[in-house]
Amino acid sequence: MTPYPPARQDFSRSAPVRLWEDGFALDPYRYYDDLRAQGPVGWAELAPGVPAYVVTDRLAALELLHDTETFSHDPRPWESTVADDSPVLGMMRWRPNSLFADGAAHARYRTTLIDTFDLVEPHDLRARVHRAVHLLVSRIGPKGEADLVGEFARPLMALVFNSLFGLPDSQSERLNQALGKMMEGGAQAAAGEAEFGGYVLELIAAKAERRGDDLPSRLLDHPAGLTPEEVTWQVFLTLGAGHEPTANLVSNALSRILGNPAYYSTLTSGARPVMDAVVEVLHHETPLANYGVHYARRPTTFHGTWIRAAVPVVVSYGALAYVAEQEVVEGRHPKDASHLSWSAGPHACPVKQHTLLIATEAIERLTQWLPDLAPVLPRERLAWRPGPFHRSLTALPVRFSPRSPDQPGDPS
Repeated sequence: MTPYPPARQDFSRSAPVRLWEDGFALDPYRYYDDLRAQGPVGWAELAPGVPAYVVTDRLAALELLHDTETFSHDPRPWESTVADDSPVLGMMRWRPNSLFADGAAHARYRTTLIDTFDLVEPHDLRARVHRAVHLLVSRIGPKGEADLVGEFARPLMALVFNSLFGLPDSQSERLNQALGKMMEGGAQAAAGEAEFGGYVLELIAAKAERRGDDLPSRLLDHPAGLTPEEVTWQVFLTLGAGHEPTANLVSNALSRILGNPAYYSTLTSGARPVMDAVVEVLHHETPLANYGVHYARRPTTFHGTWIRAAVPVVVSYGALAYVAEQEVVEGRHPKDASHLSWSAGPHACPVKQHTLLIATEAIERLTQWLPDLAPVLPRERLAWRPGPFHRSLTALPVRFSPRSPDQPGDPS
């Protein structure tokens, strides 16, 4: 067990920083300042009456993410303390998949995901993204204006992931709506979880009856011998983890690009790769702001804080990104040029290359077809979706010269 120093503080009687408030979506950095003022580990609420420890220090986060002896990913002891209608349960309740497993069970689930996604060839994934962008630009291009969140980033991910998981385009909006409700963690969270669960159950039932050239079919046939229930929850995890953060990554990157005309011109001219903008978001405005949930196996001391068992310990990737950006703004070189948006340790993202390909190809194709995108609002006036887990724009309105992707000279 890691020999952490003696506890200097116990938050059991302290007022938590409320990450579920509307103000958090408006200005999360003020909340991160309040958490960081408490030390490497702060005390927060993810929802009314749902407290959590929040790690805002990079070293502490890395130790947490690698310490499998002191901490577990199994939330079931915590679940017994939470009301059945808690709005964060959709994101945090136990399911038999790699996110909520430890040890051998985690290795078994994770191996199936890695093996399955390894069969997705980059050229095939690129073609799926290009097809989805073409479809969406066909809808918005002739209008000369669009919301790049509601009419591009989110429906794009639904189209791409529906395709990978073997469902027709007609089902994409259902996926999009259900996940949006669940991620926000508000009054609609339970309904979103139920809708998404129904979507996944129907998908697996169809693939169990008739296989296809898709990810669920490969999971059902994997040598690890997953049960249909286990496959269901692997798909539940993968669709959610793929759609929402990747949509946010695209929209956050677009908002930063379009808010800086000089930056945008270097991208559209090809002088600067789109990957630069995507990596900048991962460094400074990560789309999955607070997650990486752990639970102490027994009461323990961690970086000077007394950690109770059965209380979530959350990694604030958003707070870590905020610190790095402040260092840049102040003219200081960040203490560490890397970022933790992919997490770290045994539960680090197993498909980051797929995510990067989807995000960069989507932005490149959009800006090739619509090279004069201009924001309607300055970036500081954009609105952000509520919820403790993500950094997600509500809308990104833009104007551009009307154009159809079928006009001569379009990208092939």
